[in-house]
Amino acid sequence: MIKSLCVYCGASNKVDEAYLQSALNLGKLMGEHKLSLIYGGGRNGLMGIVADAVMKTGGKVTGFMPTHLQDFEGGHTGIDELHIVDTMHTRKLRMSELADAFIILPGGFGTLDELFEILTWKKLGLHNKPIIVININGYWDPLITLINQVVIHQFTAPKDAELVIFINSVEEVIPLIKVL
Repeated sequence: MIKSLCVYCGASNKVDEAYLQSALNLGKLMGEHKLSLIYGGGRNGLMGIVADAVMKTGGKVTGFMPTHLQDFEGGHTGIDELHIVDTMHTRKLRMSELADAFIILPGGFGTLDELFEILTWKKLGLHNKPIIVININGYWDPLITLINQVVIHQFTAPKDAELVIFINSVEEVIPLIKVL
């Protein structure tokens, strides 16, 4: 049974309102369904919005932030647990160890890095946890095209495209994880 979700998403506040609202809605749903949030520990952007919404609706929040980011942008001091770790690698490993599934909202290079690493780990058999990408307003359409391109050119097997589940709204998350 899935009890904790690792959410990868952007830390920018200067994004389309639809992304900010989706982060808020995801956090509310997680808290209402008593799903713990595992995330990068930030207080800005979608990251902070998800964390705040989970806490406001009674959920537990655990963040992991590397020292260099703590010094640069600061961690979210209002969450249940904020772990300051030595490197990004440690951060990603610890987050993956605690998560039962991974949710990807819109984000930038950091979000892409986290997604591709956890996807690679799944392909290599290092975990078998669900990876769910929420394609808000078609944000991840180019990623879907890229994955298909990788398959077409035989850099991965067609079945590997199924390692990631794409959905179009936050509201699809809870019904989906109940059947996974």
